Amino acid sequence: MDSSSSDDDVPLARFKKAAAKPDKAVSSAPAAAKKKTAAAKKRPNYKEDSDEDDDDDEDYASSPAPPKKKKRSSSASTSTAASTKKKKATATTTKKSTKKTPVKKDIGKKKAAPKKEVKGLKQLDKSERISHAMQAYLWWNADDPPKGQQWCKMEHAGVSFPEGYEPHGVKMRYDGKEVDLTPVEEEAATFFAAMDPDGMHLGNSKTAPIFKKNFFTDFKAILGKNHVIKDFKKCDFAPITAHLNEQKIVRKAITDAERKQNKNVKNTAMFKFGYALVDGHLEKVGNYNMEPPGAFRGRGEHPKMGKLKQRVDPEQVMLNLSECAAVPMCHVPGHAWGDIRHNPTVQWLCSWTENINGQSKYMQLAAQSSFKGKSDRSKYNKAARLCGNIDKIRKDYKKNLTSKSNETRQLATAMWVIDRLALRVGGEKDTEEEADTVGCCSLRVEHLKFDPNDEGGDNKEIELEFLGKDSMLFKQTIDFGSALYTENNGMGEQVYENFKRFCKKKKVTDDVFSDLTPTILNNHLKTIMDGLSAKVFRTYNASKTLQDELMKTEEAKGWKRLTAAEKVVEYNNANREVAILCNHQKTVSKAQEATLDTLGEKLETLKTQKKELKKILENMTNGKKKKIPLKKNIKEEQEKVAKALEKAKSMKEKAKTKEEKIAATEQDEKAKQMRKELGELKFTQNHLWEKEPSKDQVVKKIENWKEKIKKMELNIKHKDDNKEVALGTSKLNYMDPRISVAWCKRNDVPIEKVFSKTMRDKFNWAMAVPPEWLFNEEIAKQG
Repeated sequence: MDSSSSDDDVPLARFKKAAAKPDKAVSSAPAAAKKKTAAAKKRPNYKEDSDEDDDDDEDYASSPAPPKKKKRSSSASTSTAASTKKKKATATTTKKSTKKTPVKKDIGKKKAAPKKEVKGLKQLDKSERISHAMQAYLWWNADDPPKGQQWCKMEHAGVSFPEGYEPHGVKMRYDGKEVDLTPVEEEAATFFAAMDPDGMHLGNSKTAPIFKKNFFTDFKAILGKNHVIKDFKKCDFAPITAHLNEQKIVRKAITDAERKQNKNVKNTAMFKFGYALVDGHLEKVGNYNMEPPGAFRGRGEHPKMGKLKQRVDPEQVMLNLSECAAVPMCHVPGHAWGDIRHNPTVQWLCSWTENINGQSKYMQLAAQSSFKGKSDRSKYNKAARLCGNIDKIRKDYKKNLTSKSNETRQLATAMWVIDRLALRVGGEKDTEEEADTVGCCSLRVEHLKFDPNDEGGDNKEIELEFLGKDSMLFKQTIDFGSALYTENNGMGEQVYENFKRFCKKKKVTDDVFSDLTPTILNNHLKTIMDGLSAKVFRTYNASKTLQDELMKTEEAKGWKRLTAAEKVVEYNNANREVAILCNHQKTVSKAQEATLDTLGEKLETLKTQKKELKKILENMTNGKKKKIPLKKNIKEEQEKVAKALEKAKSMKEKAKTKEEKIAATEQDEKAKQMRKELGELKFTQNHLWEKEPSKDQVVKKIENWKEKIKKMELNIKHKDDNKEVALGTSKLNYMDPRISVAWCKRNDVPIEKVFSKTMRDKFNWAMAVPPEWLFNEEIAKQG
C-alpha cells in the first residue's frame, strides 16, 4: 500500500483485527506517534475538560505500552539498580514519617475530583430527548412542499380511544325507590350525577333549566318509552353522586409506585399516538385522545348544554395519511377505521363528526408544529402589511361615513368599529343550535344604549353590551366625542350620528347594520388589500398597540434603572391594554380569590415584621438594653409533621380495602394541614434570629424585608390587575411574538419571564430576531 494513503482507504475489517491484537498495532505505529503519546502521559489528565483529548484516545485504541517498559530497553541494568535503591529509600521514609505520605495521597486525589461533575449531569427522559430531537428541525430553513400541498409524506398511529364503561352497580332512586338500570343507562345517569350542583351549569338559575331539560330528553331516549322513569323531578341521583365522591377520596390514596405506573401508562400512549412522521421529521400531535362520552356543557347559555355526547367508534373516524404509509392498526377489538384518505392539501390527521352540533372534529398537529408555525408567521406578516396600507384604508372609510347611500355608510361605519374598537365581524346564527353570540355585523338595537347616564345635552356616549365569542360579556361605554376618537380627524362624532340614524324607527330585535353582511364586508376588504379580513385588523391592532405601549415605557425617565421584574410589570401592563382592546376576559375563580387573600395577609405580616426590626434597631442605636426576641425552637413540631407524613405514606402503601384507602386519605390531608400550619409558623418568625444579632445584621435584614415587601406588592398588583383579563389569549393568537422577543433582548429581560415553555416552543421561529426588530410593512416581504 502507498505510504501516502489515508486511514479512509483501509478496509473496516483491518481496523477490527488491529483492535484485537494490540502488540501488532504498537509495532506498526510511527515513532513520532510513540513520542507524542509518551509526552502526553507525562502531562496532567484533562480529559473531562476537553473533548479533543477523548477523541485522541479513541484514535489510538491500541495505544503503546506504558512508558516504563519502553525506557528499560536503553539501559536495563542501571535503571533496575537505581529503581531498587529508590524503592528502599521510599520504604524507609514511609516508616519514619507515616503522617506525611497520606497527605500527599490526599492531594493527589483532589486533583482527580472533576469526575464528579460529569456524574451530576441531568439524565433526560425519553420525551425530553424526543423534544430536543424535534427542535433540531428548523422548518423556516427547509424547503416548502409543492404549491397547494401541506406535506408530501405523512404517517401516524391514528387516534387513542378511551376505555369502555365499567358499571359501578350503584342504583339511583325514582320516586323514593331504587331503579335497576342497564350499563348504558347507568352511564348516562352517572354523567348527570358527576355535575357540580353549585357549578356554572346547575348552579346558575338561567342555565340549570336548559341543562336539565336537554339531559332528560336524551336520558329518556336511552331508557325507552316503557321505562318507569317519566318525570325528572322524581329522579334522585344522590346515591351515585355519593359513590363518585367516595371514589375521589379513594383515588387520593394513591401510592408513589401507583402514581409512577399511571405516568408510565400515559407515556406509553403518548409515545404511541402522540407523534407523527411528516416529510421525514417528527412532529408532535395535538389532541390524540378521542373525546370521551359525557354531558355536553358548552359556554355561556348554550341552547344544547346537557345533551349527551355519544361514544365515538373507530368506524366513524377517517384517517388521512400518505399512500406509501402503513395504515395504523385499530386497537379497539372488533372494530375498524371508517375510511382512509390520502389528501396532502389538508393538515388534519383524523376526522369524525360529533353528534351534538353535527360538526366535523379533527385531530391535528400540536401548536408547536411546523404547520402551525407557518400559519402563524404568515398571519402576522399579513397583519404587518396593514402598516403600509392603514392610512389608505382609513381615508377610504372616513370618506364614506357621510355617503348618501345607506349601504355604503353602514359599510364604512362597520369598518370604523372593527378598526377602532377591535370588534369581530359576527354573523348570522341559529340561536336554537348555537349560543347567541354577537359581532359587529350582527349587532341589534337592544345592544346599544345611548346616553347611558342620562347626562343629556351634547353627550356622545353609547353603552355597548352583548355576548361576544365564547359567550364572554362585552360591556363598554364608548365616548365618541372624546379626543381618543375625534383627534386627527378620527370622526368619532360622525360615527355616533350614524348609529343614531341606523337605530331610528327600529325594534329592539332589529339589526343595526340591516344592509350589511359579513360576506359583503370581507369582500370589500379584499378589494382594498389582498387577503385583508376583519381578523387581520384585530391582529394588526393588537400587535401595533403592544409595540406602541412598550415604546412609551422605554422612553420614560428612569426606565434603564428599573429591575427586570419591574420591566416585566410594565410589559404586562401593555399586554393588558391589548387584552382589554380585544375583550379577552376570564371568570375569576374561587382559587384566585383565595390566593389574593393569602398574599394580602402575608404582605401585612411582612410589614409588621419590618416594624419590629426597625424597633430592634432603634433600641440598639439608643443603647436601650431590651431583650431581643429570638426564634422559637420548632424542632418538636417538625418531627410531628414528619411522623404524620410518614404515617400517611405507610397507610397508603398498606391500604387494600376501600375503607383503608379512605382512612389513608384522611390521614394524608391531616398531615398536609399540619405541614401548612408549620409553614405559617416559620413565616411568622422568619425575621428573627436563633441567637442575638449584631447591629449590622439587623440593618441588613431590614433591607431584605424592604425588597420582599416591594416584590410581594408587585406580585399582588399584577395578580389583581389581571384576574379578569386573559393575557395569554393575546400572546398566543394576536400579538406578534417577535415584538416581545425583540423587547426582551433590548431590555435584558429573560424571555422566560414573558413567554411560558409552551409559548417558547410554539414561537421558536421568532426567537432569532435582533433587538432592533420592529413590526412594520417591511417584514411583510418575508412571506
